[in-house]
Amino acid sequence: MYDDILYPTDGSPGAMAALEHVRDLAEQYDATVHVLSVLDTTQPALGLGDDPDKGQTPGMVGHQEGGGEGMIGHRETAEDMHEHERERAEAIVEEVTSQLGSVDTRAVIQEGAPHEVILDHAEDADMIVMGTHGYSGIERYLLGSIAEKVVRMADVPVVTVRADEA
Repeated sequence: MYDDILYPTDGSPGAMAALEHVRDLAEQYDATVHVLSVLDTTQPALGLGDDPDKGQTPGMVGHQEGGGEGMIGHRETAEDMHEHERERAEAIVEEVTSQLGSVDTRAVIQEGAPHEVILDHAEDADMIVMGTHGYSGIERYLLGSIAEKVVRMADVPVVTVRADEA
């Protein structure tokens, strides 16, 4: 019934709450899990858009130098931050693949608007299993809900798991 299951993850507690459900479904149906991590290009990161040529500086990331008392600012470029996010996504995908054990997996990291990328990948899936933070009311309105957009717009069944259900 389900040969290909799409599992979008950002490594958050909400996403990780769905992992056990993904594994159970994949084992039950002998399905391939497509682990998808999306680098969100719609949210400006700290320092993105700053232009050193116009007197603006890239984002400042505080860190401790040699166990000293104060914080010393370290300039991190947009490219550095993008590379950091890509490395984080790679680590998440690797961890999820490891936790899925013997389940057949395919891993993808892609950039874009998360709900749009998920929906694009859903075209080749029989089901989507994803976590949700469980926000309601004004929190959901202000923060937006990727899961809600996917549920409303997907052409395949979507299983959502709240972070507090894990």
